[in-house]
Amino acid sequence: MATTYTWNVSTVDTYPTHTDENDVTENDVIFNVHWRMSADDTTNQAGSIGTIGLSTSDVSSFTDFDSVTASDVEGWVISAMGEEQVQSIKDGLQNQLDEIATPTVVTRQLEL
Repeated sequence: MATTYTWNVSTVDTYPTHTDENDVTENDVIFNVHWRMSADDTTNQAGSIGTIGLSTSDVSSFTDFDSVTASDVEGWVISAMGEEQVQSIKDGLQNQLDEIATPTVVTRQLEL
């Protein structure tokens, strides 16, 4: 069965006012993203969470906060992580799903 991976990047930290290295000042500059990636194989679900910092040294391609979409932030997160780290997270989630489906360790209680 195919696994579907879904990002949630709706929580971000911003600088109310930020001046970059080129003396460009913007408001509500996103510098940190709290992310969650979920994996669903239609039978089981797994998730991973984290945070990642975004570079704010150059805000020349700044997107006004009110215009930022989840797709924008997801792209920034993937870019900041790099494809290898994204794949590593997906691999870890798939391992979790595999472990749920076919446990390699089972905790049992002794009757004493």
